Amino acid sequence: MQLDPLVKPRSLAVVGATDRPGSPGRIVIESLGKLGFAGPIYPVNPKYATVLNHVCYPSLTDLPEAPDVVVFSIRNPLIPEQIRLAVKRGARAAVIYDSGFAELGEDGARLQEEIAGLCREAGMPVCGPNCMGILNPPARVTTYKQNVMETAGLAGNVGVVSQSGSVCIALLSDLRRFGISLSVSAGNEAVTRTVDYLEYLIDDHATKVIATFIETVREPERYVAALDRAAKVGKPVVVLKVGRSERTQKAITSHTGGLAGESRVFSEVLRAHRAIEVGDLDEMTEVLAVCQGTRWPRGRRISVVSGSGGLAELILDNATAIGLDLPPLSAEERREAERVIGRITGDGNPFDAWGNGNYTVNLPHAMSVVDKSPRIDAIVYCADSSNEGHLGNPARVLDNVQMLMRAAEKSTKPYYLMSSRPGVMNSQQVKALREAGLVQIGGTRQGLSAIDRVGRYMSEAKPRRHNEGRAAGQLAQLLATYPGRRTINEYESKRLLARCGLPVTREHRVATVEEARQAAREIGYPVVLKALSDEIPHKTELGLVAVGLKDDSELAHVLAQLRGRMDRLNPCPIDAAFLVQEFVPDGVEVFAGISRDPDFGLALAFGLGGTAIEVTRDFALRMLPLRQGDAEAMIAETGAAAMLGSIRGGAAADVASVAACLAALADFAEQNADALDEIDLNPIKALPQGRGCVVVDALIVAKGATRG
Repeated sequence: MQLDPLVKPRSLAVVGATDRPGSPGRIVIESLGKLGFAGPIYPVNPKYATVLNHVCYPSLTDLPEAPDVVVFSIRNPLIPEQIRLAVKRGARAAVIYDSGFAELGEDGARLQEEIAGLCREAGMPVCGPNCMGILNPPARVTTYKQNVMETAGLAGNVGVVSQSGSVCIALLSDLRRFGISLSVSAGNEAVTRTVDYLEYLIDDHATKVIATFIETVREPERYVAALDRAAKVGKPVVVLKVGRSERTQKAITSHTGGLAGESRVFSEVLRAHRAIEVGDLDEMTEVLAVCQGTRWPRGRRISVVSGSGGLAELILDNATAIGLDLPPLSAEERREAERVIGRITGDGNPFDAWGNGNYTVNLPHAMSVVDKSPRIDAIVYCADSSNEGHLGNPARVLDNVQMLMRAAEKSTKPYYLMSSRPGVMNSQQVKALREAGLVQIGGTRQGLSAIDRVGRYMSEAKPRRHNEGRAAGQLAQLLATYPGRRTINEYESKRLLARCGLPVTREHRVATVEEARQAAREIGYPVVLKALSDEIPHKTELGLVAVGLKDDSELAHVLAQLRGRMDRLNPCPIDAAFLVQEFVPDGVEVFAGISRDPDFGLALAFGLGGTAIEVTRDFALRMLPLRQGDAEAMIAETGAAAMLGSIRGGAAADVASVAACLAALADFAEQNADALDEIDLNPIKALPQGRGCVVVDALIVAKGATRG
């Protein structure tokens, strides 16, 4: 559907228009006048001859022309018939304000689907129902049911799409630092969805950055494709997602499936497709403000300059807690700074530039020092001011702007003025900064995080890894020989994974004591003995694993014990066997796994191994396909990184082999994506440097299998 008639109509009809103050129809008509809308406006209401000096028509069928958009300012029981009249008159789009549809249950859902069916059949895009409408300041048009009180500063480069009308109200309530190219309160999205507006804004020349508030992602594949296209054209999509735990938790077979919940998966989808995720409206607002600068940070390394030691300590505490990168001054930079400023406390980031107290010399010199550093991507000066301040030096408001302007003119890096609290700023200062292409940010956490998020967006355009396709289709071939198979036992899982380059333990499948003894002698004692069956995905909980068996006698005794335990299972597995496996006594236990999100596909998880992962939940996650450097980054993000390093002079683990193992697992999952839902490798033993790693246990869960 073409969205132009909906988002920038050339003519409007308002069904239910009245002269009553505060009515949505009146608000829209008055606001159109304030914006300078030049097209025809057609009030529709059989009770009025005129509304606000416009001729009022008794019915849509009486209009002199087919309007681009019809705004329905009437109660929901009347809407289906009015939609039919709009279709009959040839209207090209609709906005439905009223609630009481799918958000209220089955009856409302049926009414909504009736309306949606009529509009889809007619090819009409629809905003709503249960929405606030659409505001398009650059096109001087609105169907948004709030009064336009002031047009100055309303138009800008931020496109807003929200499934909540209240979030639109919140974002539009403070336009000191940015204006709007389009604001859509999408409501229930009966016909036209967030992804439709997103695709429109990607092509909209007035839009530089897109802000979205999402409760539900509809059409996930289109949504991901739109994120990719936005990244390709250089338009950041800022996403605030709520309601992440609404989906009923599905039954799971693997540990990985239980870890990779909807919230984490969606966050990784956004990361993989270069969207900017935020956690609240404060964070969203600051990211939108950062995107107003003439220059954007090309990396995540920030230098903060201040005139206060206490404030510098507070900023450092906050930055450290949320993982921001504030590189300290180098020895050479510190000497140059102290040559002019005098003694500097701390490590120089945040940079307390008060020194000898010469404000007009020290602050510019501090900025000059950090600006020249190749380890800094953005410079922030922290100073507070407001419109209603009772104390302070009023002249310093614009002095700070001039200081930043002079520094920025000599630099290729972005400069920011930051207040220590979000939302507290001086409008005169904000205006002067905007005119100079500079930005005011707010909040030591929110403001600095916004710079970090945009810096990550600008620096993390990594290409996808090449997949050699060594194991393509192998899982499907195996499953074809056993129709209805739910899980693949450890032995066969490892055989499949080994063909894709994953290192696995030496082991033999056996059925009798004599076969077990022969296998153990070939491998070499001590060995591990495990029960083996597709029907026993987790063996340890059932006492079906024995470790460190030293000789034939002990092996035979334990095998008899395990056989007895399997025989007592109800039902007893029909494919029961045993696995004799090499014993790997040393190494750091890590885990890796694959899980499938029903909307977004396969994800790779990594963390410390064993059962602790289910308690600590310290793991990294990436959507497939992996991009270059993802495997190494996943290791570095978790507590496993410390365990894999050298501890008390001991040998570090072979991290490179673990990264290669993750990459190979990702390759296998991609190549067999049509046939699998989950994979668990737990544990993987990461051996000392130079000795590689080895998969000790493995489980593959087939796609679409019936879960017990």
